[in-house]
Amino acid sequence: MKETSGKVFSVAADNPPVPGCTVSKSVYSENGFDIAHFSMAKDTDISAESYTYTKLWLTDAGVLEAFDNNSSVNTVSEGQIFITPTDTPIGARAITDCVYTEIALREDTEMNEILKAGEVITLKDLLPYQEEKIVNMDLINNSHMKFVIMSFDKGTGLSEHAAPGEALVFALDGEAVIGYEGKEYHIKAGENFKFDKSGKHYIKAAEKFKMALLLTLD
Repeated sequence: MKETSGKVFSVAADNPPVPGCTVSKSVYSENGFDIAHFSMAKDTDISAESYTYTKLWLTDAGVLEAFDNNSSVNTVSEGQIFITPTDTPIGARAITDCVYTEIALREDTEMNEILKAGEVITLKDLLPYQEEKIVNMDLINNSHMKFVIMSFDKGTGLSEHAAPGEALVFALDGEAVIGYEGKEYHIKAGENFKFDKSGKHYIKAAEKFKMALLLTLD
């Protein structure tokens, strides 16, 4: 995965829109699925195209509009996801300057039934906080990747363990401390962190905390 591990960063800040342009950056392309960051200046668009597989768009900043050949389908704001339908032309238009992460999925990918093609979902609203508990929900998985969301009550956390693959964290709400390879990093909503495969890490919720985790598996 073409991100630097062991530091807090921002996908949105690292991929600023260029006036009048759309810009894409491939982050991962293996095992039949792809991850890329897109930055789009206001009023630019990517033409509607159809695919036999599903794409997940996660808006990192700004407001994105999904449209078909006839009209607007939905708008997707920061912290929201959109699932593209298969075999249907769908394009992207920037309502404001925006940055989003696209995950192109294998055809054998299993999705949680809560995810509906063509619908906009606010990730942090999918899970509640529960007192003294960690809540986990698998959203997407196949033999080579998983996309999950988690909520942590203040003071809860995951003990140190090693990642079975590269992993990208999207902080959705609140604040936490990530321990990684002997150092601690503070992360808050809107920021990101990457673990390398076999990287030892732990998470402690400094406040109530929600995150999405994109994990690649060899």
